Amino acid sequence: MAQEAFICEAVRSPIGKRKGSLSGTRAEDLAGSVLQGLVAKAGISGDAVEDVIMGCVTQIGEQGWNIGRMAVLAADWPVSVCGTTVNRQCGSSIQTTNFAAQAIMSGQQDVVVSAGVECMSRTIMGTDGGDVSARITDRYNLIPQGFSAELIAQQWNISREQLDEYSWNSHQRALAAQQAGKFDDEIIAIDVTTEDGSSVTFDRDETPRDSTMDKVASLAPAFNPEGVITAGNSSQICDGSAAVLLASEQAAGRLGLTPKARIVSTGLAGVDPIIMLTGNPGAMNAALSRAGLTLDDMGVIEVNEAFACVPIQTMMDLNA
Repeated sequence: MAQEAFICEAVRSPIGKRKGSLSGTRAEDLAGSVLQGLVAKAGISGDAVEDVIMGCVTQIGEQGWNIGRMAVLAADWPVSVCGTTVNRQCGSSIQTTNFAAQAIMSGQQDVVVSAGVECMSRTIMGTDGGDVSARITDRYNLIPQGFSAELIAQQWNISREQLDEYSWNSHQRALAAQQAGKFDDEIIAIDVTTEDGSSVTFDRDETPRDSTMDKVASLAPAFNPEGVITAGNSSQICDGSAAVLLASEQAAGRLGLTPKARIVSTGLAGVDPIIMLTGNPGAMNAALSRAGLTLDDMGVIEVNEAFACVPIQTMMDLNA
């Protein structure tokens, strides 16, 4: 039976910088704390959740063994609560929200948690991969994302100045929002142990950089010595976890949950794996088309800032 899917609660950990406050915290413990915080904020118990779908890119070591299920156990929820893990690379956790919504909209489940975790200080990006088959490499010259970002800047004629300005503004907005307490309601404080063995509460993002345009402009290219992609206009190596509680209208009423948003439609887009970061416009258009909406109907648009060139390319392609 078809039914609507609603987001009823959403929380996250503070984001820790590389080798920062969360670097001593294991992924399953971090995600487990966030799951505990989610149900506490929603005012329900863990046994109300039918499934936890968790995004994680580097599923190896501490982030292996089906980290979604491990997080459920770390949260001390009943063993009857299921958990699974999804890898759609940078889109892993938004895909878990799509899957959770689809499970509810299809009538197969009523209460599902979508979530994600990545502890990049502890599990090095790329260590889960090995050699790629010649059937693939004969057709595609697979390259790291930073070089793909350089290709985007070239193909869309995006200058170093545009990239630096976008990135600097992004950090300034994050700092202003943090100062104004805009993130406080969504952050679950995490107890961490410092190097000297003492326990402290971590409740504030470490990743927004308070810098100047001159400083950002002075950074050397990170991938191509003649390129425009730098550490200043790229995403960071960081640690964090988040979780979203989705429910059907009937389940929300039964559990006393107040819906915050309704999932209307989702969309996907596959693109050339060599210039792998350009799929946003296609996915957005697919979701809009399915919903019978246009970009003009949108009040707020959010785009992942993998590199500054990604939201800029998206804006250019959509004329947004």
